Amino acid sequence: MTTAYQPPSMGSVEQLRAGRLPRRLVQLVAGLVLYGLTMAVMVRADLGLDPWDVFHQGAALHLPLTFGQVVIVVGALVLLLWIPLRQVPGLGTVLNVIIIGLAADAGLAVIERPDELWLRVVMMVGSVIGNGLAGALYIGAHLGPGPRDGLWLGLVRRTGHSVRILRTAIEVTVLVVGFILGGTVGIGTVFYAVAIGPTVQFFLPLTHARLRDFTPPASE
Repeated sequence: MTTAYQPPSMGSVEQLRAGRLPRRLVQLVAGLVLYGLTMAVMVRADLGLDPWDVFHQGAALHLPLTFGQVVIVVGALVLLLWIPLRQVPGLGTVLNVIIIGLAADAGLAVIERPDELWLRVVMMVGSVIGNGLAGALYIGAHLGPGPRDGLWLGLVRRTGHSVRILRTAIEVTVLVVGFILGGTVGIGTVFYAVAIGPTVQFFLPLTHARLRDFTPPASE
C-alpha cells in the first residue's frame, strides 16, 4: 500500500529557501501556462466547464473583459479575501493570478471550437487530464497555492469546518452564480468534478520537487 501524497507545509519565506529554486520556478511557470491552455481547450470543447470557469465565462459575458482577464481579476479579488483569513501568499500564488489568465486568452486566440462532437469529447477529456497534470506541476513546485485554493484552506483553518463542506459550498456557489450569468454547464462539468481529484493525485508524486529537509512520504 502507498501512503497518499501530502505536500510539505511551509511559509512563503521557507518556500523560497527550500532549495532547487530555479528548477521549481520553471516547473511552476510551466504548470501555470499549461493550466491556462487546458482551460482554453475546455472552453472550446463547449461541453461544460469546472465551477470557477463557469463563473469566469458567465461574468465575461457581462463585462468588457476577456475570459482570461476575468480570471485575473477574480483571482486578485479572491486574494484580497486572504487578508481577514490571515493567509500569506507565496510567489506561486501571485504568479498564479497573472499567468493562468494570460495563457487562457492566448489559447482561446488560436483554438477554435470544432463541429464534430467526438472531437469536442476528446478535447474535454484531454483538457481535464492536462489540467490535472498542470495542477500537480504548480502544486509540486511548493511555491504557494492558487488564490481560490488558498481561500478554502484559510476558511478551514479559521472556522474548523471540514475541507469537503467548505470547498463544496464555495464551488457550488460559484457554479450556480456562473450558470445564472450564462456560463456553460454540462457533461464536462460533471466529468471535471469526478476526474480532477484522482488525476491531480496521480501526478503529484511524479511532479514533487525534492526540497531541503523535506521528503515525500515513504511507501509501505
